[in-house]
Amino acid sequence: MSKQLKVYCVNIGEYLPIEGGMTLSEIYEGIRERIPFTPLCARVNNKAEDLSFQVFMPKQVEFLPYESPSGHRCYIRSLCMVLYRAVSTVLPGTRLVISHSVSRGYYCRLAGMVPDTSLCDRIKAEMRSIVGRDLPFERKERLTKDVIELMRQQGLHEKVKLLESLHELYTVYYRLDGLVDTYSGNLVPNTGMLRVFDLVPYEEGLLLLGPDKDDPSRPTLPLFQPKLYRAFTDYMKFNSIIGIRDAGDVNEIVAAKGTAMMINVAEALHTKYIGAIADRITERYNEGGARVVLIAGPSSSGKTTFTKRLAVQLLTNLLQPVMISLDNYFVDRHHTPKDETGEYDYESLFALDLELFNDHLNRLIKGEEVELPYYNFERGEREYRGDVIRLDSHSVLLIEGIHGLNPELTRDVAASMKYRIYVSALTTLAIDDHNWVSTTDNRLLRRIIRDYKYRGTNALETIRRWPSVRRGEEKWIFPYQENADSMFNSSLLFELGVMRDEADMVLRSVPGDLPEYAEAHRLRKFLSCFSPIPSTLIPPTSLLREFLGGSSFHY
Repeated sequence: MSKQLKVYCVNIGEYLPIEGGMTLSEIYEGIRERIPFTPLCARVNNKAEDLSFQVFMPKQVEFLPYESPSGHRCYIRSLCMVLYRAVSTVLPGTRLVISHSVSRGYYCRLAGMVPDTSLCDRIKAEMRSIVGRDLPFERKERLTKDVIELMRQQGLHEKVKLLESLHELYTVYYRLDGLVDTYSGNLVPNTGMLRVFDLVPYEEGLLLLGPDKDDPSRPTLPLFQPKLYRAFTDYMKFNSIIGIRDAGDVNEIVAAKGTAMMINVAEALHTKYIGAIADRITERYNEGGARVVLIAGPSSSGKTTFTKRLAVQLLTNLLQPVMISLDNYFVDRHHTPKDETGEYDYESLFALDLELFNDHLNRLIKGEEVELPYYNFERGEREYRGDVIRLDSHSVLLIEGIHGLNPELTRDVAASMKYRIYVSALTTLAIDDHNWVSTTDNRLLRRIIRDYKYRGTNALETIRRWPSVRRGEEKWIFPYQENADSMFNSSLLFELGVMRDEADMVLRSVPGDLPEYAEAHRLRKFLSCFSPIPSTLIPPTSLLREFLGGSSFHY
């Protein structure tokens, strides 16, 4: 006879009597009319679990919809396994690589071919057939050595390499219609829950599209982003040439004592790209333009160190870089716009005095002298402290800030006078062929470490604030990234290994009784895929030093 116990359901605020061993799906069935959505997964004691999870002890359970971050990730991961099953049926033996997110979807490649519309439609039709049959995603757990053999039989050699490098005794995997695979998190119970998606040809591959975030009843529409796509693919070609494509490759290099060379090569690539951007700025400058260099990017993308390293490269090109801080052009606090919660919105473009900023830029370009303002954050007022500058015949302005690519920021400055750069950590390193590294996760980990080390903010607060930061990026940064004249990918192949132990230490401080623990636990589990790399091997000029400390630049 099964044990009687109670679980606390957050969704309805009540304890529920259950039989020991019941799955989350069975628990949900008993209260489905009291929850206004169909859950895709759940948080059990603030850890994300799939709905096949069995409950044997008292727990706190919160069922999660698609709109939640965990629900969205669960849906997309499940959709990826459906795509893998469809490709295996339509093109037996073809390697599917799901590389990264771009253009509101997920870029997928088929090894050895460029799919046309006809092939794309065949794969999509097979996906719809799999969804229509409402097949179960069967969660399994076996000895890792047995899972490795299953992966080897299916030709998933990058998964074999990763699993062998992790040395875990047991491994969780999923089975769908006779096909097995591993994923970085839980999947939905069955394919019938994945009715909203699309698959379209995109560049040299396919773009997998999930539900629209504003209307989950329809697929999202792709956004053409050729510059961002090229920034990704340039690095992916580099990864392919040096033979470092995924976590398994990195772990093998660490085990073989090749870490120092990997770091040197990755850092050399950054130097090469920064030098190339400096050369393009110099060329345009010598033609009478590019007196103002605008550097934008989302949080923790490494804008500050990039700007300092760009300044060094420009000096070698005989130009004199001069920096202006956008922060000093904030309007007085009582004029600052407020967000929907009534708080001051310092991320709004209109928190800046655009008239004064454009006036100063134009006067500087004309060779006039201007006195720069200073914003006193404590008083919330603008001050003047006698900081007077003038550009000489070899000067170029470097302006770093989140609004740099927004045309409204420099509306009164001639286009020929501007050079715009977008900086972001466009992570091209994968976990394996079907699990990519999220650019957003990479930046969040950077920020968690930096906030803890230099801003007195613990991981709990950083995780709690992150959704607000992301909303600001969606509104004020991402819509303008294709305006860039150059894009710089600030990611480094080795950085997740370097951040692993430092981030894990900070993330451990998040209390288990708070919702943010789920994110901390997810990030720690993700980082466990990478072998640790000592930070002592990283040079002092590395962009990663902005977050870890030990930089030769002053911040």
